[in-house]
Amino acid sequence: MSFRFKAIAAAALSLATLATSGLAQAADLPVKAAKKAADLPFFLVIDNRVTYSYIFNASQPGMWSLKPDGTVNSKTTKQVYSFTHFDLWGYGTNFFTISMFKSDHNDPAGPCTNAGVLITGAPATCAGATEIYGLFRSTFGWNEIFNTKAFTMGPLHNISFEVGMDANTENRYFGAAKRDVVAGLQFAFDLPYKGYINVAPLVYWEFYNHNSFSQCGLFGPGTPGVSCLQDGNTSYKPTWAVEINYYMDLGFLPQNMQYFSISGRAGWYGKKGTDTEPLPYSPANNVYNTAVELNSEPIRLTFDASKAVWGDKYSHFVDVWVAYRYWQNKFGLDHNAPSVACSATVGGVARPSGACTESSLYSGVTVKF
Repeated sequence: MSFRFKAIAAAALSLATLATSGLAQAADLPVKAAKKAADLPFFLVIDNRVTYSYIFNASQPGMWSLKPDGTVNSKTTKQVYSFTHFDLWGYGTNFFTISMFKSDHNDPAGPCTNAGVLITGAPATCAGATEIYGLFRSTFGWNEIFNTKAFTMGPLHNISFEVGMDANTENRYFGAAKRDVVAGLQFAFDLPYKGYINVAPLVYWEFYNHNSFSQCGLFGPGTPGVSCLQDGNTSYKPTWAVEINYYMDLGFLPQNMQYFSISGRAGWYGKKGTDTEPLPYSPANNVYNTAVELNSEPIRLTFDASKAVWGDKYSHFVDVWVAYRYWQNKFGLDHNAPSVACSATVGGVARPSGACTESSLYSGVTVKF
Protein backbone atom coordinates (compact mmCIF):
# COMPACT_ATOMS: atom_id res chain seq x y z
CA MET A 1 0.00 0.00 0.00
CA SER A 2 1.43 3.40 -0.98
CA PHE A 3 2.24 6.06 1.62
CA ARG A 4 -0.46 8.30 0.14
CA PHE A 5 -3.20 5.85 1.07
CA LYS A 6 -1.76 5.10 4.48
CA ALA A 7 -1.94 8.83 5.07
CA ILE A 8 -5.48 9.12 3.74
CA ALA A 9 -6.69 6.30 5.94
CA ALA A 10 -4.92 7.76 8.96
CA ALA A 11 -6.49 11.17 8.32
CA ALA A 12 -9.99 9.83 7.71
CA LEU A 13 -11.17 10.58 11.24
CA SER A 14 -10.50 14.30 10.86
CA LEU A 15 -12.99 14.24 8.00
CA ALA A 16 -15.71 12.59 10.07
CA THR A 17 -16.75 15.43 12.30
CA LEU A 18 -19.00 16.36 11.02
CA ALA A 19 -20.01 16.37 12.40
CA THR A 20 -23.35 17.21 11.98
CA SER A 21 -23.43 18.88 8.63
CA GLY A 22 -20.97 16.51 7.27
CA LEU A 23 -17.82 16.77 5.33
CA ALA A 24 -15.49 14.09 4.00
CA GLN A 25 -13.58 13.10 0.95
CA ALA A 26 -10.59 10.91 0.21
CA ALA A 27 -7.97 11.27 -2.51
CA ASP A 28 -7.84 9.15 -5.60
CA LEU A 29 -5.82 6.21 -6.87
CA PRO A 30 -2.22 7.27 -7.65
CA VAL A 31 -1.39 7.45 -11.34
CA LYS A 32 1.67 5.26 -10.84
CA ALA A 33 -0.63 2.46 -9.62
CA ALA A 34 -3.21 2.82 -12.40
CA LYS A 35 -3.99 -0.49 -14.10
CA LYS A 36 -7.02 -2.12 -15.57
CA ALA A 37 -9.40 -3.05 -12.80
CA ALA A 38 -9.22 -6.73 -13.78
CA ASP A 39 -5.48 -6.82 -12.96
CA LEU A 40 -6.05 -5.78 -9.34
CA PRO A 41 -8.05 -7.04 -6.36
CA PHE A 42 -11.43 -5.34 -6.13
CA PHE A 43 -10.36 -3.56 -2.93
CA LEU A 44 -6.75 -2.40 -2.77
CA VAL A 45 -7.14 -0.87 0.71
CA ILE A 46 -9.71 -1.46 3.46
CA ASP A 47 -9.32 0.61 6.63
CA ASN A 48 -11.72 0.51 9.61
CA ARG A 49 -11.39 2.56 12.81
CA VAL A 50 -13.27 3.42 15.99
CA THR A 51 -12.92 6.70 17.86
CA TYR A 52 -13.90 8.18 21.18
CA SER A 53 -13.75 11.99 21.27
CA TYR A 54 -14.91 14.84 23.48
CA ILE A 55 -16.15 18.28 22.38
CA PHE A 56 -15.65 20.74 25.22
CA ASN A 57 -17.84 23.68 24.07
CA ALA A 58 -20.36 22.50 21.52
CA SER A 59 -23.60 24.38 20.81
CA GLN A 60 -27.08 23.52 19.62
CA PRO A 61 -29.46 26.05 18.01
CA GLY A 62 -32.38 26.87 20.27
CA MET A 63 -30.73 25.41 23.36
CA TRP A 64 -29.51 27.68 26.17
CA SER A 65 -29.89 28.37 29.87
CA LEU A 66 -29.30 31.29 32.21
CA LYS A 67 -26.25 31.43 34.46
CA PRO A 68 -26.67 32.68 38.05
CA ASP A 69 -25.32 36.09 36.99
CA GLY A 70 -28.06 36.41 34.33
CA THR A 71 -25.85 35.78 31.29
CA VAL A 72 -26.74 33.21 28.65
CA ASN A 73 -25.05 29.81 28.57
CA SER A 74 -25.42 28.24 25.11
CA LYS A 75 -22.64 25.68 25.47
CA THR A 76 -22.86 21.94 25.93
CA THR A 77 -20.27 19.20 26.15
CA LYS A 78 -20.60 16.26 23.77
CA GLN A 79 -19.15 12.78 23.91
CA VAL A 80 -18.74 11.27 20.45
CA TYR A 81 -18.48 7.58 19.55
CA SER A 82 -17.57 6.98 15.89
CA PHE A 83 -16.94 4.21 13.38
CA THR A 84 -15.26 5.04 10.07
CA HIS A 85 -14.60 2.96 6.97
CA PHE A 86 -12.32 3.86 4.07
CA ASP A 87 -11.62 1.74 1.01
CA LEU A 88 -9.73 2.12 -2.23
CA TRP A 89 -10.67 0.19 -5.36
CA GLY A 90 -9.65 0.27 -9.00
CA TYR A 91 -11.61 3.41 -9.94
CA GLY A 92 -11.76 5.49 -6.79
CA THR A 93 -12.51 5.58 -3.07
CA ASN A 94 -15.35 5.17 -0.60
CA PHE A 95 -15.59 6.82 2.81
CA PHE A 96 -18.31 6.15 5.39
CA THR A 97 -18.68 7.30 8.99
CA ILE A 98 -21.41 6.93 11.59
CA SER A 99 -21.26 8.73 14.95
CA MET A 100 -23.29 8.97 18.13
CA PHE A 101 -23.22 12.39 19.85
CA LYS A 102 -24.25 12.47 23.52
CA SER A 103 -24.89 15.95 24.98
CA ASP A 104 -25.11 17.16 28.56
CA HIS A 105 -28.28 18.61 30.17
CA ASN A 106 -27.88 22.01 28.50
CA ASP A 107 -28.86 20.33 25.22
CA PRO A 108 -31.78 18.19 26.41
CA ALA A 109 -33.72 15.35 24.88
CA GLY A 110 -37.49 15.56 24.48
CA PRO A 111 -39.92 16.32 25.98
CA CYS A 112 -37.86 19.36 27.05
CA THR A 113 -37.95 22.14 24.47
CA ASN A 114 -34.98 23.87 26.07
CA ALA A 115 -32.70 23.32 29.05
CA GLY A 116 -34.94 22.69 32.05
CA VAL A 117 -38.20 23.64 30.31
CA LEU A 118 -41.15 21.71 28.86
CA ILE A 119 -43.29 23.18 26.08
CA THR A 120 -45.91 24.01 28.75
CA GLY A 121 -43.33 26.21 30.49
CA ALA A 122 -43.14 23.84 33.45
CA PRO A 123 -39.63 23.16 34.80
CA ALA A 124 -38.12 19.74 34.11
CA THR A 125 -34.70 18.12 34.01
CA CYS A 126 -34.41 16.07 30.83
CA ALA A 127 -31.54 13.80 29.87
CA GLY A 128 -28.96 15.11 27.44
CA ALA A 129 -29.86 14.59 23.77
CA THR A 130 -28.51 11.73 21.67
CA GLU A 131 -27.93 12.09 17.94
CA ILE A 132 -26.91 9.50 15.33
CA TYR A 133 -25.27 10.96 12.23
CA GLY A 134 -24.04 9.13 9.12
CA LEU A 135 -22.10 10.41 6.12
CA PHE A 136 -20.93 8.79 2.88
CA ARG A 137 -18.68 10.04 0.07
CA SER A 138 -17.42 8.23 -3.06
CA THR A 139 -14.97 9.36 -5.74
CA PHE A 140 -14.38 8.06 -9.28
CA GLY A 141 -10.99 9.13 -10.65
CA TRP A 142 -10.74 10.41 -14.21
CA ASN A 143 -7.23 8.97 -14.64
CA GLU A 144 -8.60 5.54 -13.72
CA ILE A 145 -11.87 5.78 -15.69
CA PHE A 146 -10.12 6.86 -18.89
CA ASN A 147 -6.90 4.87 -18.26
CA THR A 148 -4.73 7.95 -18.74
CA LYS A 149 -2.30 10.28 -16.97
CA ALA A 150 -3.82 13.37 -18.58
CA PHE A 151 -5.33 14.58 -15.30
CA THR A 152 -2.01 14.62 -13.46
CA MET A 153 0.11 17.74 -13.96
CA GLY A 154 2.31 19.65 -11.54
CA PRO A 155 0.78 19.47 -8.04
CA LEU A 156 -2.57 18.26 -9.47
CA HIS A 157 -2.79 14.56 -8.66
CA ASN A 158 -6.19 13.71 -10.14
CA ILE A 159 -9.71 14.93 -10.91
CA SER A 160 -12.67 12.80 -9.81
CA PHE A 161 -16.42 12.68 -9.89
CA GLU A 162 -17.76 12.78 -6.34
CA VAL A 163 -21.15 11.77 -4.91
CA GLY A 164 -22.41 11.35 -1.37
CA MET A 165 -25.19 11.70 1.15
CA ASP A 166 -25.80 12.52 4.84
CA ALA A 167 -28.53 11.42 7.27
CA ASN A 168 -29.28 11.86 10.95
CA THR A 169 -31.82 11.14 13.65
CA GLU A 170 -32.03 12.49 17.19
CA ASN A 171 -34.26 12.52 20.27
CA ARG A 172 -34.49 16.30 20.76
CA TYR A 173 -37.99 17.77 20.90
CA PHE A 174 -37.76 19.35 17.44
CA GLY A 175 -36.95 15.93 15.95
CA ALA A 176 -34.51 16.77 13.17
CA ALA A 177 -34.23 14.04 10.52
CA LYS A 178 -31.79 15.38 7.95
CA ARG A 179 -31.42 13.77 4.51
CA ASP A 180 -29.17 15.34 1.87
CA VAL A 181 -27.26 14.41 -1.27
CA VAL A 182 -24.16 15.97 -2.86
CA ALA A 183 -22.60 15.60 -6.29
CA GLY A 184 -19.78 17.33 -8.16
CA LEU A 185 -16.04 17.16 -8.73
CA GLN A 186 -12.98 16.69 -6.56
CA PHE A 187 -9.55 18.12 -7.39
CA ALA A 188 -6.76 16.29 -5.56
CA PHE A 189 -3.41 18.08 -5.08
CA ASP A 190 -0.13 16.91 -3.59
CA LEU A 191 1.43 18.66 -0.59
CA PRO A 192 5.01 18.46 0.76
CA TYR A 193 6.03 15.45 2.86
CA LYS A 194 3.75 13.18 0.81
CA GLY A 195 0.64 15.01 1.97
CA TYR A 196 -2.43 16.03 0.00
CA ILE A 197 -5.23 18.58 -0.19
CA ASN A 198 -8.58 17.85 -1.86
CA VAL A 199 -10.98 20.56 -3.07
CA ALA A 200 -14.53 19.56 -4.06
CA PRO A 201 -17.06 22.02 -5.57
CA LEU A 202 -20.46 20.36 -5.21
CA VAL A 203 -24.20 20.72 -5.58
CA TYR A 204 -25.86 20.23 -2.18
CA TRP A 205 -29.55 19.41 -1.71
CA GLU A 206 -31.11 18.91 1.72
CA PHE A 207 -34.33 17.50 0.40
CA TYR A 208 -35.82 16.44 3.74
CA ASN A 209 -35.68 17.45 7.41
CA HIS A 210 -38.10 18.03 10.26
CA ASN A 211 -38.88 20.85 12.68
CA SER A 212 -41.58 20.31 15.31
CA PHE A 213 -41.72 24.05 16.18
CA SER A 214 -43.19 24.79 12.74
CA GLN A 215 -45.93 22.13 13.13
CA CYS A 216 -49.43 23.42 12.40
CA GLY A 217 -51.56 23.49 15.54
CA LEU A 218 -48.67 23.83 18.00
CA PHE A 219 -49.14 27.58 18.49
CA GLY A 220 -52.71 27.92 17.20
CA PRO A 221 -54.32 26.70 13.99
CA GLY A 222 -52.01 28.53 11.56
CA THR A 223 -52.16 28.45 7.76
CA PRO A 224 -50.38 25.46 6.21
CA GLY A 225 -47.65 26.57 3.81
CA VAL A 226 -47.82 30.18 5.03
CA SER A 227 -47.29 30.29 8.80
CA CYS A 228 -46.79 26.60 9.59
CA LEU A 229 -46.00 23.21 8.05
CA GLN A 230 -48.75 20.61 7.88
CA ASP A 231 -46.51 17.80 9.18
CA GLY A 232 -43.44 19.74 10.33
CA ASN A 233 -41.35 18.41 7.43
CA THR A 234 -39.01 20.82 5.64
CA SER A 235 -37.48 20.60 2.16
CA TYR A 236 -34.75 23.06 1.22
CA LYS A 237 -33.64 24.43 -2.12
CA PRO A 238 -30.58 22.96 -3.86
CA THR A 239 -27.49 25.11 -3.36
CA TRP A 240 -23.72 25.12 -3.83
CA ALA A 241 -21.09 23.68 -1.53
CA VAL A 242 -17.30 23.53 -1.36
CA GLU A 243 -15.65 20.84 0.76
CA ILE A 244 -11.90 20.80 1.46
CA ASN A 245 -9.66 18.45 3.42
CA TYR A 246 -5.91 18.04 3.82
CA TYR A 247 -3.29 15.87 5.51
CA MET A 248 0.48 16.22 5.94
CA ASP A 249 3.10 14.54 8.08
CA LEU A 250 5.44 16.90 9.90
CA GLY A 251 8.39 15.55 7.96
CA PHE A 252 10.62 18.50 8.87
CA LEU A 253 10.90 17.25 12.45
CA PRO A 254 13.96 15.28 13.56
CA GLN A 255 13.76 11.56 12.79
CA ASN A 256 13.20 10.62 16.43
CA MET A 257 10.17 12.95 16.58
CA GLN A 258 8.40 12.00 13.35
CA TYR A 259 5.27 10.76 15.05
CA PHE A 260 3.18 13.87 14.36
CA SER A 261 0.91 14.92 11.51
CA ILE A 262 -1.58 17.70 10.83
CA SER A 263 -4.90 17.50 9.02
CA GLY A 264 -8.08 19.50 8.69
CA ARG A 265 -11.24 20.16 6.74
CA ALA A 266 -13.74 22.88 5.88
CA GLY A 267 -17.14 22.92 4.23
CA TRP A 268 -19.05 25.94 2.95
CA TYR A 269 -22.75 25.48 2.14
CA GLY A 270 -24.79 28.13 0.36
CA LYS A 271 -28.12 29.66 1.31
CA LYS A 272 -30.91 27.11 0.93
CA GLY A 273 -34.08 29.18 1.33
CA THR A 274 -35.75 30.04 4.63
CA ASP A 275 -34.91 28.26 7.86
CA THR A 276 -38.22 26.39 7.62
CA GLU A 277 -38.41 26.08 3.83
CA PRO A 278 -40.86 26.02 2.07
CA LEU A 279 -42.42 28.58 4.45
CA PRO A 280 -41.89 32.12 3.09
CA TYR A 281 -39.71 34.68 4.88
CA SER A 282 -41.78 36.22 7.68
CA PRO A 283 -40.27 37.57 10.92
CA ALA A 284 -43.81 37.79 12.30
CA ASN A 285 -44.00 33.99 12.01
CA ASN A 286 -40.38 33.56 13.18
CA VAL A 287 -39.26 32.48 9.68
CA TYR A 288 -35.90 33.88 8.55
CA ASN A 289 -33.63 33.40 5.56
CA THR A 290 -30.74 30.97 5.86
CA ALA A 291 -27.10 32.09 5.64
CA VAL A 292 -23.91 30.62 4.21
CA GLU A 293 -22.79 27.87 6.59
CA LEU A 294 -19.15 27.15 7.49
CA ASN A 295 -18.47 23.81 9.18
CA SER A 296 -14.75 23.39 9.80
CA GLU A 297 -11.92 21.78 11.67
CA PRO A 298 -9.06 24.04 10.54
CA ILE A 299 -6.37 21.96 12.22
CA ARG A 300 -5.92 18.64 13.98
CA LEU A 301 -2.60 17.59 15.50
CA THR A 302 -2.22 13.81 15.64
CA PHE A 303 0.32 11.81 17.63
CA ASP A 304 0.96 8.33 16.20
CA ALA A 305 1.16 6.56 19.56
CA SER A 306 1.43 3.02 18.16
CA LYS A 307 4.37 3.98 15.92
CA ALA A 308 6.12 5.65 18.85
CA VAL A 309 5.73 2.53 21.02
CA TRP A 310 5.89 -0.39 18.57
CA GLY A 311 7.59 1.01 15.46
CA ASP A 312 6.74 1.77 11.82
CA LYS A 313 4.93 -1.53 11.28
CA TYR A 314 2.13 -0.35 13.56
CA SER A 315 1.89 3.22 12.29
CA HIS A 316 -1.53 4.81 12.96
CA PHE A 317 -2.97 1.76 14.74
CA VAL A 318 -3.50 4.02 17.77
CA ASP A 319 -3.71 7.80 17.30
CA VAL A 320 -4.16 10.45 19.97
CA TRP A 321 -5.24 13.83 18.67
CA VAL A 322 -6.36 17.32 19.58
CA ALA A 323 -8.22 19.71 17.26
CA TYR A 324 -10.07 23.00 16.98
CA ARG A 325 -13.66 23.03 15.70
CA TYR A 326 -15.44 26.10 14.29
CA TRP A 327 -19.01 26.04 12.95
CA GLN A 328 -20.75 29.30 12.03
CA ASN A 329 -24.41 29.60 11.01
CA LYS A 330 -24.95 26.05 12.20
CA PHE A 331 -27.34 24.13 9.92
CA GLY A 332 -27.58 27.29 7.79
CA LEU A 333 -29.26 29.29 10.58
CA ASP A 334 -28.20 32.93 10.50
CA HIS A 335 -26.40 33.57 13.81
CA ASN A 336 -27.31 37.29 13.57
CA ALA A 337 -31.05 36.69 13.06
CA PRO A 338 -33.41 37.33 16.00
CA SER A 339 -34.87 33.84 15.55
CA VAL A 340 -35.81 31.47 18.36
CA ALA A 341 -32.95 29.22 17.24
CA CYS A 342 -30.21 31.86 17.45
CA SER A 343 -31.40 34.31 20.10
CA ALA A 344 -32.40 34.23 23.75
CA THR A 345 -35.23 36.26 25.25
CA VAL A 346 -34.32 37.43 28.75
CA GLY A 347 -36.56 39.87 30.57
CA GLY A 348 -38.60 40.37 27.42
CA VAL A 349 -35.52 41.39 25.38
CA ALA A 350 -34.16 39.19 22.58
CA ARG A 351 -30.39 39.05 22.24
CA PRO A 352 -27.96 36.74 20.41
CA SER A 353 -27.55 33.51 22.34
CA GLY A 354 -24.44 32.18 20.58
CA ALA A 355 -26.23 28.89 20.00
CA CYS A 356 -25.77 29.08 16.21
CA THR A 357 -21.97 29.37 16.36
CA GLU A 358 -19.71 26.66 17.72
CA SER A 359 -16.07 27.30 18.65
CA SER A 360 -14.45 24.54 20.63
CA LEU A 361 -11.37 22.52 21.44
CA TYR A 362 -11.89 18.79 21.17
CA SER A 363 -9.74 15.70 21.36
CA GLY A 364 -9.93 11.95 21.04
CA VAL A 365 -8.35 8.54 20.59
CA THR A 366 -8.63 6.50 17.39
CA VAL A 367 -7.94 2.76 17.10
CA LYS A 368 -7.54 0.83 13.84
CA PHE A 369 -8.77 -2.75 13.63
